[in-house]
Amino acid sequence: MTPLGLMSTLGHDPASLQADSASRQDDPASRQDDPASRQEAWAEDDPSTRERDSTVGEYELQERAALRRVAGLSTELEDVSEVEYRQVRLERVVLAGVWTDGTVAHAERSMRELALLAETAGSAVLEGVIQRRESPDPATYLGSGKARELRDIVVATGADTVICDGELTPGQLRKLEEVVKVKVVDRTWLILDIFAQHARSREGKAQVSLAQMQYLLPRLRGWGESLSRQGGGAGGGGSGGGGVGTRGPGETKIETDRRRIRAQMSKLRKQIAEMEKARSTQRASRRKSGVPRVAIAGYTNAGKSSLLNRITGAGVLVENALFATLDPTVRKARTPSGREFTIADTVGFVRHLPHQLVEAFRSTLEEVADADLILHVVDGSDEAPEEQIAAVREVLAEVGATGIPELIVINKADIADPDALASLARREPHSLVVSARTGAGFEELLSAIELDLPAGLVDVEVLVPYSRGDLMSRAHRTGEVLSETHDEQGTWLKARVPESLAAELHEVGSEVGSDSGSDGGPDGG
Repeated sequence: MTPLGLMSTLGHDPASLQADSASRQDDPASRQDDPASRQEAWAEDDPSTRERDSTVGEYELQERAALRRVAGLSTELEDVSEVEYRQVRLERVVLAGVWTDGTVAHAERSMRELALLAETAGSAVLEGVIQRRESPDPATYLGSGKARELRDIVVATGADTVICDGELTPGQLRKLEEVVKVKVVDRTWLILDIFAQHARSREGKAQVSLAQMQYLLPRLRGWGESLSRQGGGAGGGGSGGGGVGTRGPGETKIETDRRRIRAQMSKLRKQIAEMEKARSTQRASRRKSGVPRVAIAGYTNAGKSSLLNRITGAGVLVENALFATLDPTVRKARTPSGREFTIADTVGFVRHLPHQLVEAFRSTLEEVADADLILHVVDGSDEAPEEQIAAVREVLAEVGATGIPELIVINKADIADPDALASLARREPHSLVVSARTGAGFEELLSAIELDLPAGLVDVEVLVPYSRGDLMSRAHRTGEVLSETHDEQGTWLKARVPESLAAELHEVGSEVGSDSGSDGGPDGG
């Protein structure tokens, strides 16, 4: 077979993969490795967890474990053309990917990540296949011959869903479903489905709903009567067949559905904008308080929530799964010298994060863009941490957070290869190695945070000339204005502002004072 026709199974044939899956299900010891068991073991090792009762995160974990999907209860129709609009309900899946560039190891890593995403969504992965092509087929994603082979794999394994490692066009989804005769889901919709399951807050649910509708709008499909024109009952024998008032171009059902979705999207955008006002007010309040702001960012499942729990004892949900927590959590913490700062946990990132999610979660991601310091958490045990760092920095650039100081926190030192950790630390000079599970390295982390935090607010009382309205604006935006009075020379400002702005204010204030021969305040005394 030529390289362009290569179809590999990630090192497993179907029989061995299914046998291995069955043995894992039957083996009682192997069941201890499920996410809930890993969470219980982790909680037992965490001193802060032993000292307190069940936290909010533990309750969420119990609730999530109680809602696992049950395999083998599918009522899926064999012919998907009989279904009009369907919601994703993943059960037994086959993965399919197109390898266009990079090494085979890179392609297999991407497929393994897709398998983790599928398992997080509640499905059982039966097999994964990769096809080597210069570019995805514009009609069926895989080549037409390989699409037919994929159909044979689906029949042999009894799968009811195919998940593709990429974002498919509406035409590709429809054509591939016609070939494989089961539901086809792409990577983007899979991630959106996980977000929909894990969103808890009102804002998070609205953001996920908006992202899903943005994705679905160009992909609405219907068959048979679903595409027919609207009409009433049969009239009195006219040739139109629909009675008086029903003949003419009319409106198709799919057009009606699109109109309804656009109306719902408009409503969601208004709701998110209203909620963003409250979030902006909270950020402005924290900014004016002079308390430095730290944001935790990083790849999904890198240990961001574990890091937050270790630093603050927040008790947020911790689970060995992708996108386990979506809603941001802000807590107060202290440096070794006693200085207060706020620290915010944000949504995790992933390779090829859907642009619909970035747009919908922009207000949440602005917690990162508004921070004074970013703790960029990296999974030190991952086989390609450099790719994770690049993917996170790409999203940070998209939300305007490139100029913020960044401290790389290499997590999971307790299970990572020491040589790999040392190599990564050399490539990222401003980094620290920690373990959120054991607490190793956290004293050094807090000391590093203290060194990287900006200086606090200082008191100023200066005369600002009217020509320097930009300084007045910055004082209102980044500090706390206590009072301002106006005279013929400028504005007497009394405020608490960052040190850098205080230096600029004193500079222009001294210039005005030397010109006027007085620097005694608004009363000239």
